[in-house]
Amino acid sequence: MQTQRPRQRQMPRQGRRPARRPWQPPRPPRTASALAALRALAPAALPRPTAKRALDLLLGSALLLLAAPVLAAAALALAVVRRPGGVLTRSPRTGLAGRPFVLRSLGTRRLRLDTLSRLPHVVRGELSLVGPEPLAPGDERDAAAGARDWRRELKPGLTGLAQVRHRSTMPWDEADLLDQHYAEHHRIALDLAILAEAVHTPLRRAVRGLTRHGQACLSDTDHRLPNYSAAE
Repeated sequence: MQTQRPRQRQMPRQGRRPARRPWQPPRPPRTASALAALRALAPAALPRPTAKRALDLLLGSALLLLAAPVLAAAALALAVVRRPGGVLTRSPRTGLAGRPFVLRSLGTRRLRLDTLSRLPHVVRGELSLVGPEPLAPGDERDAAAGARDWRRELKPGLTGLAQVRHRSTMPWDEADLLDQHYAEHHRIALDLAILAEAVHTPLRRAVRGLTRHGQACLSDTDHRLPNYSAAE
């Protein structure tokens, strides 16, 4: 029988060393603080617009485009007349969460142009199409007990429930109660109903005014037949 020779152990050749990997710093453990720091550096997600904000942005932009020629003509007319104080009136108001802003509007109330000139505030998000009346800082109604909370949770609006239901015989506190009722029950359907009534009421008054003016211009002589005699 042939005997197997034991394998001889090969010695490494002198002068050849194993390749070394490049040095890398040790990775720090991902702790909760490190994850929080990474999240803080990441860009924050933009809040999703609500249905009310979407309505304000879409309808407000459309109305502003339609009313832009009329507003430009009115501003030009006011600039020619050179009214004291300029074309725009500026007044401080309190907005959402108590943030103050300067309300700018045309210095005229013809055809509700002062209200339409506030549409840029709606597009910027300082006002809403429908909401409580914008109050001045330090207004008594803003500082009243129980009113501060619901007023700060809503944007003031171009029109509102108190404006469309306004009557000359309305008590001084009924407008504030109507605004509070809107704040507690506001929804898109109610906003659309208020907007429809805000447009319908001025048109109805204008039509009634034209009708009464036309009736006042008529007299009995306009309906008399030819050769009519009072003696008959």
